[in-house]
Amino acid sequence: MASSGSEPSGAGYRPRIALTTYYQEGSWGVWNSVAAIVPGAYVEAVAAAGGTPLLLPPVGTDPGVLELVDGLIVIGGVDVDPRFYGAERHELTSSQPSRDEHDLALTRAALERGVPLFAICRGAQILNVALGGTLIQHLPDVNENAARYQPGPGRYGEVEFTTAPGSRCRELLGETAESPCYHHQALETVAEDLVVTARADDGTVEAVETTGGGWTLGVQFHPEENRKDARLFEGFVRVAHDYARERARPERPRRAGGADHAPQREDTRIP
Repeated sequence: MASSGSEPSGAGYRPRIALTTYYQEGSWGVWNSVAAIVPGAYVEAVAAAGGTPLLLPPVGTDPGVLELVDGLIVIGGVDVDPRFYGAERHELTSSQPSRDEHDLALTRAALERGVPLFAICRGAQILNVALGGTLIQHLPDVNENAARYQPGPGRYGEVEFTTAPGSRCRELLGETAESPCYHHQALETVAEDLVVTARADDGTVEAVETTGGGWTLGVQFHPEENRKDARLFEGFVRVAHDYARERARPERPRRAGGADHAPQREDTRIP
């Protein structure tokens, strides 16, 4: 009997990709009120790569919902509250702690369950904090070149970076790549369970991956804004499809993409 396209083994199956969201004031029609919001570039990138986007607003958080999806994307947004990594607040740090709690809970649940995880900009910072790492709260304080990463309100910068041999980044993007970016914070102490797999020429951490377990990639830049280069989203959706297929076979472990990638840890300090 032929498989249905709605089943993970079917050729037409579209992996179900959960995305975290903003929860703040928005507008539609004649209305202005609090809303769950995701920039369209994220959902369009997931759909174009062959996935079905599902939104998880930071209200009524239930990590068990990850049992119903094939992958999780933790999207960008405001700063992570420094209390979650034991630091004093910088005067330029702006945070939404309820959203932090939601994103941290989902990130930890995805890691525990082996759900494919793609963490973007703020998402990469959430990933690092979830595993015990810390953040630089205002990168220009320690890096004179950092203004280029956030050149103005609502205006993306551009970052070029080099990937590490044997990494998921290297496999998907090659030795060097570039992407839009928009951040004034960055990873400082990288969590023990993560390895740096891409850096900008000034030493800024641009990507981290897990050293074992399921497929996890965190990037400091914004690949969803790079409409001409869908390689990261396409790679993630492929892994999510593999995960869905394996999950449909309960005798097999629920892991995808973790075993073949074990880049070596490096010195994670910014020079």
